[in-house]
Amino acid sequence: METLVANFKGGTGKSTVVFNLAVWLAVNARDVTVADLDPQRTIVDTVEIRDEIGYEPGLKVVTRLPKSVAGELMIDVGLSDMAAMRRAINRVDRVVLPVSPSQADIWATQRFLEIVAEERGAGHALEIHAFVNRADPHPLSRETGETLAALGMLPGVTALPQKLVQRMAFRRSFSEGLAAFELEPGGKAAAELDALATALFG
Repeated sequence: METLVANFKGGTGKSTVVFNLAVWLAVNARDVTVADLDPQRTIVDTVEIRDEIGYEPGLKVVTRLPKSVAGELMIDVGLSDMAAMRRAINRVDRVVLPVSPSQADIWATQRFLEIVAEERGAGHALEIHAFVNRADPHPLSRETGETLAALGMLPGVTALPQKLVQRMAFRRSFSEGLAAFELEPGGKAAAELDALATALFG
């Protein structure tokens, strides 16, 4: 399965999601390769930290789309390279959209879906899943529910009820070279990531 994690808006946490899901797959004995196509190379840098410290399991990271891979391919691509994004859209089996809880992010998601239709055609069979990322941790916040409802109204999109809350464990994962569940085993971030990963990968 080849999965592109993307959106048409910066700051949605795409690279964090790719890194955490890839480590989850590796820990669960799944063969996974990460294609870091973002010119910032954040995942490349994070995996270097992981390798230098000696954390296991390691992650395979490439900076170009490989012709083929065994197992899972996770793709992270930045908005500054639209050509790479379009190539990935044309190739993958599935797109996963992390969407922050705001109207601007819903609009950006709609624009991204237009790009998918441009590349794959209106009747494409591409799987598109969306979930709320960086959700407000406050229990009385309405934005998360409103965003999930809006995602559920987008044609061709499966809105996942699983969400990732804006937590320190996700923010620290890059600097530490560890996924959130490795940083805080048994914590809330670990449970949220496990629920999302299970929904996506079984």
